Amino acid sequence: MRRLPQQAMRSTLRQLVFVAAVGLVAAACGDAGSPPAEPPPPATDPGPAGEDSPATDPNTTTSAAGGLPDGPSALRDRDAEEFPDPLVNPSEIISGGPPPDGIPPIDEPSFVDVATADEYLEPDEPVVALEIDGDARAYPVQVLIWHEIVNDEVGGMPVSVTYCPLCNSAATFARTVRGVETTFGTSGRLYASALVMYDRATESLWTHFDGQAVVGMLAGERLEPIASPLLAWSDFKAAYPEGKVLDRDATGHNRDYGINPYVGYDDPDTRPFLFVGDPDARAAAKQRVVGVVVGDAAQAWALEAVSGGEATATHGEVGGQPVVIFWKAGQSTGLEDLMVAGGRDVGSVGVFVPEADGQALTFTAEGDAFVDAETGSTWDVTGMAVAGPLAGGELEQIHHLDTFWFAWATYRPGTELIEDA
Repeated sequence: MRRLPQQAMRSTLRQLVFVAAVGLVAAACGDAGSPPAEPPPPATDPGPAGEDSPATDPNTTTSAAGGLPDGPSALRDRDAEEFPDPLVNPSEIISGGPPPDGIPPIDEPSFVDVATADEYLEPDEPVVALEIDGDARAYPVQVLIWHEIVNDEVGGMPVSVTYCPLCNSAATFARTVRGVETTFGTSGRLYASALVMYDRATESLWTHFDGQAVVGMLAGERLEPIASPLLAWSDFKAAYPEGKVLDRDATGHNRDYGINPYVGYDDPDTRPFLFVGDPDARAAAKQRVVGVVVGDAAQAWALEAVSGGEATATHGEVGGQPVVIFWKAGQSTGLEDLMVAGGRDVGSVGVFVPEADGQALTFTAEGDAFVDAETGSTWDVTGMAVAGPLAGGELEQIHHLDTFWFAWATYRPGTELIEDA
């Protein structure tokens, strides 16, 4: 077990004070009849004057980029007459405590190589893995848990990599709207206990979970999702030895990277923070699920239904599209222990189209790898063939979310939940 540096111990005590303070503020803004049972989001560390000031002033209207509409800021007024009809009830978008960008996004990310990151990342530590046109990058949860959004460019594509600790979900989107590139910030608000983002071109409000503008001048717009699974660090570096890793020493902010400010949050039987109403009762609120959307069809698998032993391969179908879910042991939850790397093993998941070179494939798990019956090729959890006739080939990734049931059931109501293998 890694020793906690004295500086980190002092800073952790300071964070507990901040968290307690913001919890009081957040509880006052939430459902008074249902106080949260878990710790609230990390409060903003005041730091030097102006260190964490919002990127935009929520008391001003926007000056939109060409091609996007001018109008009021939804950060200031969620009920402006100029707005298109909202997709959710604006009154259900509530304060989570911090102001806009009080949890500061990373807008100018820097990266280090795998060898450098390996000095401080544990093998089972979770990272968000993103690969576009050969450009592979890892965004450690120990950093994202404090920032929630990284505005980046990967493989020539402008993207926003997002992570919501409260719903345990990582989602990446192309940050281009109507042909206009923008960046995203944290609004300081929650919808159904999940991150609400805002775009800096029009200051419309967007739900991180499905990349949809729900209030503001762009209400109804949807961002293009890009597959970015949560992987164990050991699996990322094995698959992408030449990959890049978000540099935790060049974020522009002073945070206790490696420490989890949501200790104990990953408990299936506890209530989500500031969740209004009753979660879907078919499963525990924070039951871990693998959620998959294909077209207009959605389906969720309980983690227990697709996991076990060293690895499992689960075949299914969503909206008529065959899918295969790879699960491999070795990734810890970042939301349980004081240290992000100290949680229980929940494993890593990849979801793919089970086809290569026009041939349908049937997979089984062998040890900690996956083998197709048709060619005998061996594949890893990222969907790459590492041995056999198809070595060097890749399966098509399907965007999915490793998330909590309450969040999936809120955004995809009526979803079939598969609870048995």
